[in-house]
Parts: sequence; C-alpha cells; structure tokens
Amino acid sequence: MAVPAYPDLAPLLARLGALFDAATAALAGACSEGGKLSAAALDRQQGACFALAWARADLEAARALAAPDSWTPLQQALAAAFVAEAIPAVLARLETIHLDLGVELQALHALATAPELAVLRRGAASSQALASLGARVIAGPAEALALPSADEGVAMAREAFARFASEAVAPLAQPIHREDRDIPETLLQPLREMGVFGLSIPQEYGGSASGGAHDNALMLAVTEVLSEASLGAAGSLITRPEILARALLAGGTPEQQQQWLPRIASGEQLCAISITEPDHGSDVAGLTLSATPVQGGWRLQGAKTWCTFAGKAQLLMVVARTDRDRRLGHRGLSVFLVEKPAFDGHEFHCESPGGGTLTGRAIPTLGYRGMHSFDLAFDDFFVPAASLVGGEAGLGKGFYFTMAGMTGGRLQTAGRACGVMRAAISAAAAYARDRRVFGAPLASYPLTEIKLAHMAARYLACRELAETTARAGDGATLSLDASLAKLLACRSAELLTREAQQLHGGLGYAEEALVSRLFVDARVLSIFEGAEETLALKVIARGLLEGAAA
Repeated sequence: MAVPAYPDLAPLLARLGALFDAATAALAGACSEGGKLSAAALDRQQGACFALAWARADLEAARALAAPDSWTPLQQALAAAFVAEAIPAVLARLETIHLDLGVELQALHALATAPELAVLRRGAASSQALASLGARVIAGPAEALALPSADEGVAMAREAFARFASEAVAPLAQPIHREDRDIPETLLQPLREMGVFGLSIPQEYGGSASGGAHDNALMLAVTEVLSEASLGAAGSLITRPEILARALLAGGTPEQQQQWLPRIASGEQLCAISITEPDHGSDVAGLTLSATPVQGGWRLQGAKTWCTFAGKAQLLMVVARTDRDRRLGHRGLSVFLVEKPAFDGHEFHCESPGGGTLTGRAIPTLGYRGMHSFDLAFDDFFVPAASLVGGEAGLGKGFYFTMAGMTGGRLQTAGRACGVMRAAISAAAAYARDRRVFGAPLASYPLTEIKLAHMAARYLACRELAETTARAGDGATLSLDASLAKLLACRSAELLTREAQQLHGGLGYAEEALVSRLFVDARVLSIFEGAEETLALKVIARGLLEGAAA
C-alpha cells in the first residue's frame, strides 16, 4: 500500500502547539491571584480546565504519531488519519477556553481554515480514504496492530506473555467473567514463575527491573498482551505490585524494602491497594480511616471500598489518617502494610493476632470480574509498628508515597486500555469478514470500513503516546505524561469497544459474545487509578497551569 503524499505535519502541529500554549497562558492568568494559582478560581474554570486537559492529550498523541518512521504504510496512513481529525478536535477545545475567557478566535479560525489542513483532511480523513484504510484493517488487522519495535528483551517478554495469554488466559476469560469466578491458581502460578509480579521491582530485591525506560516499556508490553486476553483475569495483576513497590521504594525503610519487596516480586505475597473510602473517591486528601497509636503498633478503624483483589491478597497497602486534625488534609495521612490470609470467594473475615477484625465483601460489578473489588471494614484492627511505611519518618507522608506508586499504575492502565482495544479491533474485523447482511458481507460496506479505520487509528495514537511516555523513563514529567496517556487511552477503549459491539448488532449485546465483556470491562478504566475528571482537573490541567503561571 503506497502512502499518499500529505502536507508536512510538523508545521501544522507547531502552529497548533503555539495556540495551545497561548490558551494555557490565558487560562493560567484567569486562575491566578497574586501570581499564584487560586483553588477557587480553578474550580470556577473547571469547564475550561477540562477542555485544556483533553486538548493536551490529543495534541501529544498527534505529536507522537508524527515522529515514527519505522511503521508499515498502513500504519503511516492511519497515523495521518488520526492527526487530521485531532487538529480540529484540539481547536474546538481551545475555542471553548477562548469563549469562556472572552479571548478572540481569529488565530484559531486561521488554522482551522488553513489550506494545508484542508489538504491533509481530504487526503487522510475523507470517507473514501478512511474506507480504503478500513478495508485493509478488516482484511488483516495484524499489520494495523503491529506493536512498535522494541529492544530484544522487551520483544522476547512480549512474545512469551502473548503466547501464555493466548493459550492459557483467553480460554478461561469468558467463564471467569460470566460465572464471576476468582482468578485460578492455574493462571497465578505460571505467572509467578514467569516473573510477572517482579517487573517493577529492582533486581537486588528479586525482581527484573534494572532502572530507566526499559522497565516501563517492558511493563507496558506485558500489561497490554495480558489485557488483550482478559482485563479481569490477567491484565490487571501487575498494577497492584507496581503501585506498592514504587511506594516502598519511595518511602520504605531499608528493612521494609528487604522484607517485603522480594516476597512481592516472587508472588509469594499477592497484594492489594486500599485507598478509596465510601465518602471519598478520588479525594485522597479527605480520607478518614483512622490509625491510632497504641503500645507496640497501631489500631485501624473505619471503612474502605473498591479495594481490588483484597480477598486473594495477603498484603494490603492501606492509606490511613494518623493525625486527627482534618485541616491537615493529605499531610495527615500515612501508609500501612497490613498482612492477612488469602481467601477465595466473595467474602472474608479475619482477626489480627494483636486484636481487632477485618471483614471484606465483594462488590457486584458489570465487568472487571476475576479480580473482585471489595468493601472493607477495619474494626480496631491491630498492626505492628513495623507496618508503618517509612517508620516514624513516614508519618504524614502517605499521600506522597501513594502518588509515587500511582504514576506507574496510570501508565499501566493506559497499557491495559490498549490491550482491550486490540481485542475489540480483532473481534470486530473477524465478525465483519464472516457476517452477511442485506445479501453482502458486512465488511464490504463503506461505513463498516470507516468505523474500523477510526478504531485502528485511535488505537495506534493511544499506543504510541503510552510507548513514548514509557521510553522517556522516570523523568520529572512522568506523572503528567502518564496521566495524559491514561486519560486518552481509557476513554478511547470505551469508544472502540462500543463500536465493536455495535458492529456485532444484537449478538454483541448477548453475554456470550466476547465484545460484550470487552465493553463492560472497558467502562471501568476511566474510573480507577484516578477518575477521568479528577485526573484532568487536579493533575493534568493544574500541572499545565502551574507551569504556565511560573
């Protein structure tokens, strides 16, 4: 397939970037008082801030797609198709900001009507161009879904885990989902042996991480291929050890690191993360579960919710309030490591050797089954002093340790979303080839082809943005970049699985259909590891505006 000649994308994206920077500066000015951002002003401008975050996500994805030169002709054409539609989308969001702030629109309109953009859109995003691309995707989605080149170690791991996912995970994915089962040991034990729980843990503690961009790229590759087979039965297993390991590395004492990291890396102790509370979702600073100092340790009192994998887990990372002064907000939080037995099923009850109880009940959910998310109740549950992450020096620093862990979790979640998108594209292409409607193959209709082209182009954008973030390593902008990758990929997974289900017609609504599982699984991605709204407003927009204000 020859790639049509498009206008150079770099000048168009440079102009768009300048317009974005100008809008960011204007919004920062509107949200500042005395040279500093004002929380009240930020809240008043939530609509503009939300638009800013989404504009940046589309802009960064377009920039990432404009760079690679090692793609197949089909992928190059899909990249151009995404950029051709991303530029008007970013301009529309910037227009929202301009309208909210009363800023003139001429500069935005000048780019929107630029002859070069019109040429790009006619060549890459017309119905005829998209139908041609979609026909190629339907005929052989493997080329559109081919993953970026990686170093030899990442490529070997990807191949090994992809084979395991296809042979072991995929056959169990539907029964685990439809019967709401636990993840069986027949999956957990081979994954332990393959080292999946140690991907984010340094080699000195028994893991495989060597430091730098390689670790993020490896994690992303493994997460994606496992999630393609099943989000709930395999793709999310890496996230919890990633978050806990990063938190321990950020704030744990040397003794705690030596004690816990090797056990997490080997999978000897499966873990879960307990942050969310019934009245405090993404508002971590408002958490109320209390930790009261007593002789030899602490007693935990209160409720948690949406603690995924809490039943099977033998180690819980619990964020608790150690300072009763609520005015301290996040500065009054600390992190504890709570040991418990592993339980199968949807309920459990255990007692601490030092007194007190912990009970858990699985929350019935639309999808994401296998992992099971639990409501937890701590009733005067004793944990020893050594459970406080960082010891006395860690008091009040739990928020920072948690955020250190969440950055990796958000990049992983982008990878999980990409895996679900891959599965949706493959399923939709296969069904379109086999299904006949109105006397002709579903694949032969231009609208089917256009839909598959849009799906493949968006997947490619999300995957390249996540890959670009992973290749950059653990730099100063990782938190913002990982949040952008998650924001875009998770919403895109919803869109793609919806289109895949729609192409299946009535069959797609049946529980027996693969795409129905993909659709309900994808819905959770924009909610956990930072809800979409909180991520956009409190992490992305605030980070961008702080930079502009400075």
